[in-house]
Amino acid sequence: MFNLRKLDLNLLVTLDVLLAERSVTRAARRLNYSQPSVSVHLAKLREIFGDPLLLPSPRGMQPTARAEELLQPLREALELLERAVTPASPFNPAESDRTWRVAASDSSASTILLPAMAAIRAAAPATRLAVFDLFPSHIAKQAEQGEVDLAFHTGEGSPPGLRRRTLFAERYVLAGRIGHPHLRPKLTLAQFCELEHVIVSPDRGGFYGVTDDALAKAGLTRKVVLSVPHFLLMMSVLASTDLVAMLPSRLVGNTKTLQIIEPPVDVPRYEMVMLWHERSHRDPAHEWLRETIATSA
Repeated sequence: MFNLRKLDLNLLVTLDVLLAERSVTRAARRLNYSQPSVSVHLAKLREIFGDPLLLPSPRGMQPTARAEELLQPLREALELLERAVTPASPFNPAESDRTWRVAASDSSASTILLPAMAAIRAAAPATRLAVFDLFPSHIAKQAEQGEVDLAFHTGEGSPPGLRRRTLFAERYVLAGRIGHPHLRPKLTLAQFCELEHVIVSPDRGGFYGVTDDALAKAGLTRKVVLSVPHFLLMMSVLASTDLVAMLPSRLVGNTKTLQIIEPPVDVPRYEMVMLWHERSHRDPAHEWLRETIATSA
């Protein structure tokens, strides 16, 4: 079996030029080597391959059959290697047809991706964006395997080992339908707890969240009567019933179908972060996407 450890990359470059020039003198000039140096390289190549490779003739050096076999594969291998080690060229979004894959909840898709869509489409019209459900326990593996380019998550609950960038700090507000008979400014804690609440449950079917943690510290509980998997469904429920919900302020900031008030309970703010794998960190295209989204958030 051929031992690649015997090969010096410079020898292969010399062989490639020798096969193209069919002359030690011309190869030396093209490589900016001395003629004796090229001759030494050729001697080493002959020893490694066990073949003369190039033979003198009246019309210059002629390749052997073995050298003819090497000519095209060697050229292709060196071109591939050159592309691999050449610094990445600047990303031109106008010419890109890349497909981006992003993991996001419906809330983060609405508050992070949606504001960036116009800028992405205007600058990179041939790119595509695939958004799929966020499963926090899968993010790290999906990012490592290249299945996802970006993910959006709360900072505190983000998986370790990924690059991150904080996009904004978020707070909760209390929302219900316009004209709700019991939703008014300056609710007391007791009145708040008597309202019927709906929550989005990340663990599928739970009836307890961060608001309940805050109430528990005061020895209080609220009435959570509905648990749903998505914010979009929650907002439809709020608009058509007397249920209320604690919602991220950015999600409902521009809604015209809901009444928004400050809640009487102090629920801690949280950070929304953008996550990606180290393998993509220095990719110019990936850098552009991250900056475009961060600027729009």
